Amino acid sequence: MKIFLDTIGCRLNQAEIEHIAGQFRSAGHEIVGSAAEADLAVVNTCTVTAEAASDSRGAIRRIHRQGVVSIVATGCWATMEPGTAAGLPGVTRVIPNPEKDGMVSDLLRLPHEFFDLEPIARQPLPGLHQRTRAFIKVQDGCNNTCSYCITTLARGQSRSRLFEQVLGDVKAALEGGTQEIVLTGVHLGAWGADLAPRRHLSDLVSRLLDTLTIPRLRLSSLEPWDLEAHFFELWQHPALCPHLHLPLQSGSAAVLKRMDRKISPGAFEKLLSDARAAIPGIALTTDIIVGFPGESEEEFKESLEFVRCMGFSGGHVFPYSARPGTKAASLSGRIHGKISRDRSQKMRGVLAVSSHDYQKQFLGRNMVVLWESTSQFSDLGWRLEGLTSNYLRVSALAPEPHPNRLEMVRINSLESGILMGDILPEVEIQPPPHS
Repeated sequence: MKIFLDTIGCRLNQAEIEHIAGQFRSAGHEIVGSAAEADLAVVNTCTVTAEAASDSRGAIRRIHRQGVVSIVATGCWATMEPGTAAGLPGVTRVIPNPEKDGMVSDLLRLPHEFFDLEPIARQPLPGLHQRTRAFIKVQDGCNNTCSYCITTLARGQSRSRLFEQVLGDVKAALEGGTQEIVLTGVHLGAWGADLAPRRHLSDLVSRLLDTLTIPRLRLSSLEPWDLEAHFFELWQHPALCPHLHLPLQSGSAAVLKRMDRKISPGAFEKLLSDARAAIPGIALTTDIIVGFPGESEEEFKESLEFVRCMGFSGGHVFPYSARPGTKAASLSGRIHGKISRDRSQKMRGVLAVSSHDYQKQFLGRNMVVLWESTSQFSDLGWRLEGLTSNYLRVSALAPEPHPNRLEMVRINSLESGILMGDILPEVEIQPPPHS
């Protein structure tokens, strides 16, 4: 059977769809890059914003128009609105998040124990969701109660995967030739809190680095209150990418309080200072919400100035999106759409300036890049794009495409937010020493 997989939203969804692909492949089925080729499609949906929910519905409709008559809807939007999902054209099954782990065995009518063996070597997904980097799910769910977030309702309480399970997935990725492992979860920093004995994310990271030779290991989004100063000692290992994504959401103390965030601007500022002191040159990226209910002009200006002072290397800005069932959805003081759009533009402008300033530091330097995408530039060569360990996007020309290769690049210029450079083929990239 030919299977098409689609995913909307976060890196955790990407990790899950890759895991699902591995299970289908281990049962002898083919993953295809186009819905038009498929006998069955699985869509891992998202509902973190109204736009993400709309994109999820649109993906299902688009796949059906391309001729797929059997579509399985899963993920957060399908979990929160199963009736609506079931009513979309082509949808034959709706599988909520709590049942997702057993989805492939149920669909194929195989015993769950069939997939208890060592995972087969990872292969990147064909098509739009192809990634040379491997996203590994280590945790699911969230115990936080941020007032705007629907994820806790869609994903449930925090649950850690056992080290042996994570290790198996990482090994499979490395056996498939993966050069970068990205650990991900809904609340990644909560890994280990529900295990007996209790563990911390630093234990997982240290053990992985001690057990395996990993060219690059990256951590996805981390809540800032999960980290203590000694956490940054992990970066003494050269395989750990010097990049942290720390969602701030607002630089206004009053707005953070209404959001029920467990951080203050002062504590966040100290965290960034500690990270920069321990990891020179680290890239620090963030998420910001503008137009949260009741956000006054003064509070927005406070948030804007705080973000400017933090000097982030990049970030995402989201206009507030009311999600049914969340505390914030019932708050008064809804911000007009035009005001939210204007604030979004201003916040993105501030982040663009600090991102540009961070990128400029690396002009004239040699940097190791992992190539992730290629496109034909001309008859003379190919345009390659990839990421440095500190999450800078780099582009260069090459005589042939070679994704998933680590190469040294001389950075020459900065164009439209992308560093441009020349590949230094004579420089051999050495793997990090095994601890």
